[in-house]
Amino acid sequence: MKKNIGLLKSALSLLAGLLVCMAIILIFAKKPLQALSSFFTGTFTSPYYFGGMLNSAAFLMTAGCGACLAIKSGSMNLGGEGQVYAGGYVTALILTTPIFLQQGFSVLTQVLALLLCLASGAAMALASAFLKRARNAQVLLTSFLISAGLIPLIDSLITSSKSSSEQNLLSLPFIQDSFKWGQILKPSPLTFSFFIALALCLLLSYFLLRNTQGKRICIMGTAPEFAKYAGFPCERYSSFCLAASGALHSLTGFFAVTGTYYTCHKGFYMNMGWNALSAALIVHAEPALLIPSSLLLAWLYSSADRVNLTQGFAFDISGIVQGCVLFAAAFSFIRKGDAK
Repeated sequence: MKKNIGLLKSALSLLAGLLVCMAIILIFAKKPLQALSSFFTGTFTSPYYFGGMLNSAAFLMTAGCGACLAIKSGSMNLGGEGQVYAGGYVTALILTTPIFLQQGFSVLTQVLALLLCLASGAAMALASAFLKRARNAQVLLTSFLISAGLIPLIDSLITSSKSSSEQNLLSLPFIQDSFKWGQILKPSPLTFSFFIALALCLLLSYFLLRNTQGKRICIMGTAPEFAKYAGFPCERYSSFCLAASGALHSLTGFFAVTGTYYTCHKGFYMNMGWNALSAALIVHAEPALLIPSSLLLAWLYSSADRVNLTQGFAFDISGIVQGCVLFAAAFSFIRKGDAK
């Protein structure tokens, strides 16, 4: 009963974002009623908008699984933005390096790019785990600082890259067609990654609810002192969960490069990590419930972007809505934790 009440309170963050968006439309739109109607129905009027919404939901679910796993283990991974960016950069770098572009090695090159992509995010998160163990530094703080420091570093690597300077200073070269994931709802960028994201949510939910190690991780996140005195390998669990969290965020970058942007350009990662964290906080880090949460948030953000584009607002509606949803979700989550 208490769990259902907590989820209901968290769902109010979605309502808060919706109400804020509606208020902005009614106040600033040239044709408020028409804009409001377009906001609710426009995303479903064409395969491009609908597929784009599902593609955004795939990013939220994949990175959201990483956020859920970290939260369940008792940590808060705030380095999602940098981990997504690092994963995308490593993926694009491997898939555009001449030595890996030889004929007949397409599959092996993609596997190598995927493994190194996952390793990049895992390494970033493990750095926070090491600092926690060595200096008792808060993961919440160190994960954010590592991410904030790495983002401008990747920006400079893109700018200084010889291959990028031949075209522009904002992105690496585009990957070859053989590395691109096929679209399943043209002309939208929706790819098979959507179904992989669905499977990840269900598998993670099964692991946390049915697997013995998963149950112990949940206990450790809820009652760390009990888990410690019960003899659980807490440090090992914590390191594993943080590494997996970072890897899942980087996997989002892999999906973005191979299925949506086909390159790593500056800023492609923006809001992916924070929006995924919002989706996870809304459902109190329940991976199965992350599916509807991500779909609703993807619809909300996509609709806001569409109205912003068609109405020509001088400010970013989507950014305001995202901030409102994240604040409301975090407030509800923190209040729940304080109540304990």
